[in-house]
Order: sequence, then C-alpha cells, then structure tokens
Amino acid sequence: MTNQDVMQLTDEYILGSYKRFPVALESGDNATLKDFDGKSYIDFASGIGVCSLGCGNESWLAAITTQAKKLPHTSNLFYTEPAATAAKTLVERTGLKGVFFSNSGAEANEGAIKLARKYSFDKYGAGRHNIITLNHSFHGRTITTLAATGQDVFHQYFFPFTEGFLYAEPNDVASIKSACMSGTVCAVMMELIQGEGGVLPLDKAFVQEVAEFCKSRDILLLVDEVQTGVGRTGTLFCFQQYGIEPDVVTFAKGIAAGLPFGGVLAGANCAEVLSAGTHATTFGGNPICAAGAVAVLAALTPDFLGEVTQKGAYIRETIAGWNLPVVTSVRGLGLMIGIGVSCSHREAVGKLVESGLLALTAGADTIRLMPPLTITKDEIDEGLSILKTILSAY
Repeated sequence: MTNQDVMQLTDEYILGSYKRFPVALESGDNATLKDFDGKSYIDFASGIGVCSLGCGNESWLAAITTQAKKLPHTSNLFYTEPAATAAKTLVERTGLKGVFFSNSGAEANEGAIKLARKYSFDKYGAGRHNIITLNHSFHGRTITTLAATGQDVFHQYFFPFTEGFLYAEPNDVASIKSACMSGTVCAVMMELIQGEGGVLPLDKAFVQEVAEFCKSRDILLLVDEVQTGVGRTGTLFCFQQYGIEPDVVTFAKGIAAGLPFGGVLAGANCAEVLSAGTHATTFGGNPICAAGAVAVLAALTPDFLGEVTQKGAYIRETIAGWNLPVVTSVRGLGLMIGIGVSCSHREAVGKLVESGLLALTAGADTIRLMPPLTITKDEIDEGLSILKTILSAY
C-alpha cells in the first residue's frame, strides 16, 4: 500500500474526529519512523508521549510476546502476575500504597475523581464533592474529564457536562484557598507541567503550599501525571522533583510503551476507598499490557533517567542558543519540552512534518517536543537540524 491508499481507506471508514497530517506511518526503529512511501521521519512526538522506549525495543517485545503466548487476557475476577508485579514496582518506587489499573489517562483521571468523592463521602457525607482544577489544564476527553479541564474551548457541544468542578489560577495560592471557602471541596487536581495548555511548569513553591493547605483541610491532592509521568521529566514521576507527597497520582501514556495502559496510585490514607464493586474495568490490568509496563519500569533505572535529564537539557540549551527571533521561550523538564513561538505554531509543525520531523502543538503558541526516552544523540541532532531550518525561515 501507499500513503494515499491508507489515507483513502481511513477517510472512508473511520469517523473524522481527528485532523490528521497527510502521512501514513508504517514502521520504525527507535526514534526513526518510515511511511508507506519509504520517507523517513525523526520522531519528536512518540505518539504524544506514549512510545517511551521507541520502536522495536527488544526487552519490551520479548515481554509482551512471551505473555501473549501464555495468557493474553482474563477478567479481574482472577489474579494475574504481570499486573501484580507492575503494581509492586510502582508502589515501591513512589511511596504510595496501591494501584488501580485502567486503559488510558482519561480513565485514570475518572478513577481519581471517583476516589476523591467517595473518600469525602465516606468521612463527611454528601455535599463535599467539588474538585478544584487549574485554568489551562487538561485532564481528558470523557464528559467528566472535559468538565475537569480548565479550558473553555473544551466546554462545548456535549452539554450537560458533569457538575462539581471549580477552577483556580495556576501559581495563585489565594485562588485555591478562595475556592475552598464554601467547605464543599474534596480535592485539588493538577498537572505539575500543564501539557496541552502549553508545556507550562507550575512553580514549586506554589505546589508545595497547596499541598500543605490540602493536608491541613483533609482535601486530597490529585496529581495528574498522564503526560509527565513514567520517566518523561527525568524522574519516575514529576512530583518527585517537587518535594511533595500527593494523595493520588494518575499515569498512562508511556507506562506500557505503546499499549493501552494507565492507572491510579493511591496513598495509605485513601488506598481502601475503592472497595470491591465500587470501581471496575474489563481490560484494566490486561496481562499483555501489564507485561509491557513491567518492561518499561525495568528500563527506567537511575542511570537511564539521568540520561533523559541530560538529553532534555541538551535539546533546550541548543534551541535557546540559536537565538532565533521567532523563538520566544524554551521550557520544560526532561524530554517534555515547549518552544514558545511568535509565528503560527500549527503552521510551523506542519512544515516540520513535511520536512521529516514529527512534533506537536500545545496551547496558543507552543511547539511541543516529546521524543522517545531512548532517542539517540544522532537522532536528536538530525531532528534539531530540521527544526532549526524551519524556524530560521520565520
């Protein structure tokens, strides 16, 4: 098949809810992908942060194929080893108490929202159910997680949205405290780096003060690490760089390196809230996906994570060093990088893709880079060369 064949087939039979680039990807080797016409691309997007180990990682392939031959799936009415092993590793490396496995980030955030509301209901009864999220946040595309998202652009068409969300300003503690004055708040939910909002890191002092305030009021702190987690920022989870102990952490994207997997990590104070029958999923904890997660977690050694930090610093420093007029800022942590630009970020990313570099947009003016954590120096330099050429033309 050719690119055109795949695009025609897709347009005819798949609902048009995505605005796709005119590229049909067929295969890849680490961070170098090829389309059906044989053109190569450097991958600075990794499926929006999903392909954490790139394409063709041998340890990951061995883990999932071995598990597929043994037991591809069973219901959560039975015990399986891969999910238990993945959960043990996550608990031991975060200090939290237990895990609920989902299939996606939106599902994980739905689970966290349910956990927070039930925690409060069990202790205080009805009426203490509101959850504060931040303006410019993004928490998913289900009806409830769209409501949780602090961007008006997502609050359209699908009325009525789930009630019970209040919005506060990022890096403004007074805004959080003001929203809590009614006594109806059970949780604060935040991304430590607002990904879809523009790769906007929250101030550490703000996050720490909010964490202390929540603890003093028995308000749960939910940290959405769907984009920032699983090594993306140079530590297993981004909260480990902020000096806080969240009550709940959600994750997905890179946890199984391309397979649909996510979850909710709960601290000791709320790990018993989701008792039998209160929350469930058919595919969550699937043995093949969980085996992929075990392989990913095994790869994320301290040395590996140190390399993620170094690679991210190299990319950010290189871009900043170009001193291009079109670049207004370079920000991020690890391999989650935002480039503020004064041109149309959508137009620029389109030109990057045409030139053989896969990148993303975020917010109103940001080019977002989220390459595989395994990307090599040669692949980075090739991608940066394309990026410099395109941005220099503005």
